[in-house]
Amino acid sequence: MRKGCEHPDGCHTGVVPTLASATVGARLWLLVEYAGPWPERLENSGLPEEISELLRRARERGIRPQLIRRPGRRTRTRGEGVRVLVAYGTGRSPWLASGVVAGPDDLDLDALVAGVVPESCILEDEPVFLVCTHAKRNACCARIGLPLARSLAESVPGRVWETSHVGGDRYAANLVCLPHGIFYGSMSQAAALAAANAYRSGEIILDRYRGRAGIPEPMQAVEHFARAHTGERSIGAVAVESSRSDGDVTEAIVRCGDVRVQVVIEPSAFQAPCGAACAETIATYRLVSLDRLTPVRYATPALA
Repeated sequence: MRKGCEHPDGCHTGVVPTLASATVGARLWLLVEYAGPWPERLENSGLPEEISELLRRARERGIRPQLIRRPGRRTRTRGEGVRVLVAYGTGRSPWLASGVVAGPDDLDLDALVAGVVPESCILEDEPVFLVCTHAKRNACCARIGLPLARSLAESVPGRVWETSHVGGDRYAANLVCLPHGIFYGSMSQAAALAAANAYRSGEIILDRYRGRAGIPEPMQAVEHFARAHTGERSIGAVAVESSRSDGDVTEAIVRCGDVRVQVVIEPSAFQAPCGAACAETIATYRLVSLDRLTPVRYATPALA
């Protein structure tokens, strides 16, 4: 277990750049409610057999498994089945569904892979928000994440869960918005509420935005810089139309609503202002150039 940051005014205040750091390998999600102790790594033993088997089957299919629990609750329930949520974060219309299953055989994860709601689940019409509070992975995730999860749950009742490790301990407190897989890091309580409210309106806030899960990091970076230039906030209005790499330099054409921009980026490094726990340099990206391309012109009728 990483003990956490030794400089409380360093990594977790928004000083460290968060852009292009969302988990690349997560477009499909399985959330399993479990109020008991979470192991440091979910693939380790110590969980009930039915929970372990659900997580194992998810990993086999390329689904991101997470343990979840309600903020502030540690009471275990027995004999009620296992509560699960599944999220399909790819394509134009991501979705979220939930259900209670008796065991692993009652949840059709192959349906999720195919983009179909499993028969044991029903679609949800509201997003969910995950706050990492996994103390056994990093103490900061619990120290900062726990009060944030409780505060956010008061503002968005029934839609907030504590969750196990989501990646990026240095960005605690981490917030994930599902089903799209929108990542934020270094969140304060005010920043988390603003991000959650924006997401419920179909928008993204660039402040402390880490990126969208399942997208390669360079593409997360070009999206970030394109949004910063155009001011486009809508989740679905930004798309990378083409890209190419020449060594470390990446060039992409990005559509932002009715605007197209050419973005050129390259890797950069940031030295964290922390103690020994996070003394390594942090990989990020630097904007080399950004040019607005000639917009598509549409014929318009002459004014009378």
